[in-house]
Amino acid sequence: MFLHGQFLIAANHLRDPNFYRTVVLMLEHNAEGAMGLVVNRPSSIAVDAALSGQIQGTKCQSPIFVGGPVENSALFILHNSVAIGAKDQEVAPGVFLSGSHESFETVVRESDSGKSAAVFRVYCGYAGWGAGQLESEIERGDWRNLPATDAIVLEEDPYGIWEVCTRKLQRANRLLPHNVRNPEWN
Repeated sequence: MFLHGQFLIAANHLRDPNFYRTVVLMLEHNAEGAMGLVVNRPSSIAVDAALSGQIQGTKCQSPIFVGGPVENSALFILHNSVAIGAKDQEVAPGVFLSGSHESFETVVRESDSGKSAAVFRVYCGYAGWGAGQLESEIERGDWRNLPATDAIVLEEDPYGIWEVCTRKLQRANRLLPHNVRNPEWN
């Protein structure tokens, strides 16, 4: 089972500080390993402060997200601009991974200037697994998966993403088709 374009939702018992109550958007998953971005861990650093050396004049106060514990200096951008996304890789329906510095800069500048209604997130670092490592963690019950959606990836309140995904999983996997108000009536 390849998980590209899926969310990995950390199980409640997973206490690793890098992944406690996280949701990871899977960018790659194959026999050699897996890679994804934690979508619900904003940092205290604003985009304009972090990108001041690369993109001059940006005024974006949105936070940089901690994408994972691997390569903390690597920057990634996810966005929902179909026009710009033609040059980028679609990693989930309506969600594009910026593939070049030019695309990265275009998304930030157009959004910053109001020319585009695109929503974007900048991530620092990523989550990575070696061959077979993620599969072992899934078998152990550390992760559950759910199809990714742009609404969740680009959610205005990233702090509630884990709870939203957990509720979706519970609804999808419950035995009864709806909540029973009074089980004694059964």
